[in-house]
Amino acid sequence: MSSLSNLKLVSSQRKKIISPTEARRKKLTIKLYEQIQLAKALRDGERYAPLKMRTILNKETGTKQRVEVAKNINPWWWDENGKICVMVHYGSKVLELQNGFNAVEVDDIDALVATLELIKKAADKGELDAQIDSVSQIVKAGFKRDKTERKNTTLRLPNKTP
Repeated sequence: MSSLSNLKLVSSQRKKIISPTEARRKKLTIKLYEQIQLAKALRDGERYAPLKMRTILNKETGTKQRVEVAKNINPWWWDENGKICVMVHYGSKVLELQNGFNAVEVDDIDALVATLELIKKAADKGELDAQIDSVSQIVKAGFKRDKTERKNTTLRLPNKTP
């Protein structure tokens, strides 16, 4: 009897490319996870500072080194008249959760954590895909330039006069 006969063998291929919608959804859920962890740390009186890798130049040896540094995460919420308001961001833009409404008001930090987890579940299910897509179209439009602008960017040296 072979060792492999105990395993459940299937014929499958790994999905290599995810759709742009899935990539945007994943980006938002990662940011929502960070906000949830930040809110939980605030509730528990702790500090949440995830680490990221950064390349720095060692001045003594002149070589580049990879070091871990604390990632700066700004909270998406603020205190307003004794209540906590939270907005959902996609990049530098704010998502409109419903027509005309871009923030959620909660009573305390525990409700904030629950609200962020609820929004994360909605994003995982794809309920915010339309909002994410509309914001990403606005961001993409900011990167497009006219062809006439590109023609005028050539620098020319001044003519030498005798």
